[in-house]
Amino acid sequence: MMDGKEKGSRNLPVDERMSTLLNNVNAVQAVSRAVEGTIGPKGLDTMLVDEDGNVIITNDGITILDEMEVSHPAASMIINIARSQQQEVGDGTTTATILAAALVVEGAHQVQRGVPVTRVIEGIRGGVAEAINELKQMAYPVEDLKDERLYHIAYIAGRENEDIARLVINGAQVVGLEKIKEPDFHLRDLISAREGAENELFQGVLINRIPISREMPYTLKDAKVLIIQDALAPEEIDDEALGTETGFQRFLALKEAYSQNLMKLKELGVGFIALAKSCDGLAEEYCVDHGIMVLQHVPLQDLQRLGEHTGSRLLKRFSLSKEVEDLKHSLGYAGLIETDEQTRQVKILQGKGKPVATMLVGAATKEVAGERERIAKDAASAVQATLKGGYHSGGGATELYLSRHLEEWKKQVKGMGVFGVEAVSTALQKPFFQMVSNAGFNPIEKIELVKEKQSNVGSSIGLDFDTGECKDMLEIGVVDPALVKIHGIKIAGEVSEAILRIHTVLRRKNIHQEDF
Repeated sequence: MMDGKEKGSRNLPVDERMSTLLNNVNAVQAVSRAVEGTIGPKGLDTMLVDEDGNVIITNDGITILDEMEVSHPAASMIINIARSQQQEVGDGTTTATILAAALVVEGAHQVQRGVPVTRVIEGIRGGVAEAINELKQMAYPVEDLKDERLYHIAYIAGRENEDIARLVINGAQVVGLEKIKEPDFHLRDLISAREGAENELFQGVLINRIPISREMPYTLKDAKVLIIQDALAPEEIDDEALGTETGFQRFLALKEAYSQNLMKLKELGVGFIALAKSCDGLAEEYCVDHGIMVLQHVPLQDLQRLGEHTGSRLLKRFSLSKEVEDLKHSLGYAGLIETDEQTRQVKILQGKGKPVATMLVGAATKEVAGERERIAKDAASAVQATLKGGYHSGGGATELYLSRHLEEWKKQVKGMGVFGVEAVSTALQKPFFQMVSNAGFNPIEKIELVKEKQSNVGSSIGLDFDTGECKDMLEIGVVDPALVKIHGIKIAGEVSEAILRIHTVLRRKNIHQEDF
């Protein structure tokens, strides 16, 4: 779909030496155009359709970019920015994509003017570093989960869905500030959507699996919980070893030991087992006979949350060879376990471990459920990022301020690197430019209006996208997480530098092809 032959917005003269750069510019612009219509409060949705007619309707940047058919290498580099942004902070993928593409375009424009590409890159690097430094100094901290700014963050990242914003904030309060600030914890992982349901926040774990047999209990009370980060099956022996007498005897011994281990489940009083891998036929039959519910192929993060909530330790299958008294210390407890056949989910409640929250987002249809889940996950990521790194004024106001700041800061830059700083300054206006355009106003006019107001009033002045009037973004609650902006600018600078450095594109030989 995207081959890099699309015409760019700047009419850069074509020169043979510049053909590779211009081809890359066109490709990254095409990626940017795919998402720029979704940015801001007036952004619209995109419909994605595959060859089988399956439809996704969304304005989530990472979803659009992940589902697009892309073959151009420079375009793929831009899409990887969105993935990095999503993985690192979970929000701001569209802004990061637009900013990266704008940096490539503006950098190429400076090269076309005759500025050496190394000097442009030098200036971009300096301008990005100064912008990030300024962002860190400008950030307003949030240390209280009841701070109203968190609701504003969730409301904006949640695309003005008040019910989702409230759900996320309530969920964050249940989890607690200490847990949210843990490096490996992701608030977004606590969110699940369900067709035909209402929004619900509960202390417990929701697993998208059902028992492996209909003959197993679907509801349990006062259940002892066993978690195996492995399969419930005998230890495997390879076919070559099994073909020997020694190997066959070992196989029989392992099978007998496995049968003995299964009998420990009854002695332990286990009522519920969650497995990372599969459950073999012998174990399934044993669990059916003894009223044990088994879920298999449960994702690791769900197993970890289940262990935390029920107080269970995650075991390997060979751990079942331990004595019963030793195994008792690895069991957890759940007061209630329920299966919903319609949604194919199991809810584990009233665990004896730490409080674990699950945020269930309701929706009318399957398609809407998917989009509402994406929206809620963005809101949760934004809230977590704000608690970790603070917030800035939103609506593109901060980026416009940074653009103005770099216009002044570049006066102290010596040499031709100043043109790279100019590229960063101009590119930083692009997110605001696009938000204004999506709202139906004249972007050039509004940029100059806001810049003038900022210089007289303050850096938090932005635009009310309903009325087109200048407003203080902090006063009206339009705020963004600082980490979203910092990481977005950082990776945009890195990828633009990488693309501007490309002088020639060569096709690699097939590494599987033998040389004769």
